[in-house]
Amino acid sequence: MIPTPHPHPHPHESGWVDGRATFYGDINGGETQQGACNLHKQGYGLETAALSTALFNNGSTCGACYEIKCTNAPQWCLPGSIKITATNFCPPDYSKPKECWCNPPQKHFDLSQPMFLKIAKYKAGVVLVKFRRVPCAKIGGVKFEIKGNPHFLMILPYNVGGAGDVRAMKIKGTKTEWIPMKKNWVQIWSSGVVLTGQCLSFRVTTSDEVTKDFIDVTPPDWGCNGQSFDGKINF
Repeated sequence: MIPTPHPHPHPHESGWVDGRATFYGDINGGETQQGACNLHKQGYGLETAALSTALFNNGSTCGACYEIKCTNAPQWCLPGSIKITATNFCPPDYSKPKECWCNPPQKHFDLSQPMFLKIAKYKAGVVLVKFRRVPCAKIGGVKFEIKGNPHFLMILPYNVGGAGDVRAMKIKGTKTEWIPMKKNWVQIWSSGVVLTGQCLSFRVTTSDEVTKDFIDVTPPDWGCNGQSFDGKINF
């Protein structure tokens, strides 16, 4: 029998929302290195999940962190909870409206197998869960990966603590004021202002409206080759 989430959270579990979870890949986390959020190389490891359309929000929730626990199935659930970072998109399949967990409006997490096995047994396949947003606890500073070209910079902020998901970014060269950046795709932010030969600073605002400035993150001789720079501080 296919588990059906209860439409309303129990009163004593305020903050927790009903959803489902499955897993992909193998016990070693195979297939986990892909990711729609462009965060697959950034050290998030196996503590990640692909989110259904309803949760992915066109990539706005990339980098957000969730606590998840298995519910309503003592024969399948294991005690405790896991914490994951949203790094991927679980695409809908409209040819299977009744069996594709990632179709709207379902709230679904496709976990790496090692993470799924922390909250449920392998044979369960799919389980009901309770989940909630939690602050992201990250080690070290926010990192900034630089790609593109001098006329079209593309910046990927990652290892973002606090809310985890970035809602606005500005960039500043040694000789400029703060310049608003445009969200290019998921968590990649772009600017067409040429800043070659200047140290780059970044102003980052997360979804909870907290803003921090990361000053002189790069040396003046930075390149667009995918190198990452440490912002030293975090949220």
